[in-house]
Amino acid sequence: MTRHLYCDFLTMQAVGLIIGFLLVITHALALVKPAMVKDFLRDFPRHRGIGISILAVDFIWAFWLIGNIDLGEFYTWENPIRIVLPVCFLLFIFFVEEFLAVRATGILLLLLACPVLDVAFLREPATRLLLPLLAYVWILLGLFWIGMPYLMREQIAWVSGNNGRWRIFSGAGLVYGVALVVCAVVFWGVANS
Repeated sequence: MTRHLYCDFLTMQAVGLIIGFLLVITHALALVKPAMVKDFLRDFPRHRGIGISILAVDFIWAFWLIGNIDLGEFYTWENPIRIVLPVCFLLFIFFVEEFLAVRATGILLLLLACPVLDVAFLREPATRLLLPLLAYVWILLGLFWIGMPYLMREQIAWVSGNNGRWRIFSGAGLVYGVALVVCAVVFWGVANS
């Protein structure tokens, strides 16, 4: 349904490189400057400014998406959804006081999963499964963070509460990012040509 939207300008190699480099940079920073990253993450769930910014990205993306996807038999819903989206955006900003950043991040993860799954759909080689695996983790986290946003705060507290756990999770994210970059350079560029 959305494959034509994302696959026209995204390739598996490009998505792998973007996500891989982002994972490498963020997790390397978490290993090199743990105190700074831990402080940021502890403040993140209740940071209203970041929440509004991420929610604005969610709104723009969803508004663009609803105008460009084929709704099939629900095509008559397109205009009502275009009216409801800005209303919901404003209602979120004014009435969702608690954990706005977490909920907005959950929505963003759900939106991000779609192009990642689309570019890897029915492609070769098998290493492409690194992308859907990450997308399904994002979907799971996104659903939980939207419905139970306090879980992000508890997850951050658990991971950052012990230096060993912090290094394991940061190192795992770094290794996953490196694996994505290597696969994107070595395998996925050839698979897309």
